[in-house]
Amino acid sequence: MVTPILAPHPEGVRPELTDRLAEPPGHLPGKPVMEAELDAMNERLEALQAALGAEQRRALLVVLQGRDGCGKDGTTRRVFRRLNPALVTVTNFRQPTTLEISHDYLWRVHHAIPARGMIGIFNRSHNEDVLVVRVHSPVPEAIWRKRYDHMKAFEETLADEGVTILKFFLHISKDEQRRRLEERLDDPAKNWKFSVGDLGERALWDNYTEAYEEMLERTSSSRNPWFIVPADKNRSRDFLVSQVIVHTLEDMNPRYPPADPEVLALRGTIV
Repeated sequence: MVTPILAPHPEGVRPELTDRLAEPPGHLPGKPVMEAELDAMNERLEALQAALGAEQRRALLVVLQGRDGCGKDGTTRRVFRRLNPALVTVTNFRQPTTLEISHDYLWRVHHAIPARGMIGIFNRSHNEDVLVVRVHSPVPEAIWRKRYDHMKAFEETLADEGVTILKFFLHISKDEQRRRLEERLDDPAKNWKFSVGDLGERALWDNYTEAYEEMLERTSSSRNPWFIVPADKNRSRDFLVSQVIVHTLEDMNPRYPPADPEVLALRGTIV
């Protein structure tokens, strides 16, 4: 059974999101060992997903949150690359549409919750509604401040209904974000992702840091915790996230349902 290095962030504790916290821990294995273990965890995750899909009783929701350039897309590609696409959903939460704005802020999120037997991946999430709205103030503080409790209650409801939630905050340093944004501009396969607005958001680094720190403090719980992932190095980021996911699914221990005796009686009779 995989033993994860990352510990869940404790409830009610405000972290200090320093640049140092974005660096990989010093006790990780070397590159060849880490790559081999990542491949082994990919294979193990594939087997656990198949059992979860056959069981059809529970679901897993993986939330990836973080600043621009933190690696949400890269983590999705590397950690989940062997999954059966029929049993996984990926939802990117961009700027709300007119239809989404006409409903409560959790409406679009609830629609994307994975069904029983599925693994769901959120690229950003409902947590945007205590981040962007806080920094840019499209709604009054008296409204968004209530949302911490809303979110915890919403996640508790999901957990009661059989959805296991893993929330990862992919934490990068300011210098690493600058390097990655510049890399986007130099790469035709990536520069379409860049917008002038990205620089405006970067200028609000300290404001977002304060918002992220309070989000982690107020919405991490013993049942639905956040994991703060050092994300300055891609390989170690993916390795640490994989460990937590595989460990969680192993602990869930999904089982294939027993076959119908009538079906088993057909063995050797098919012509």
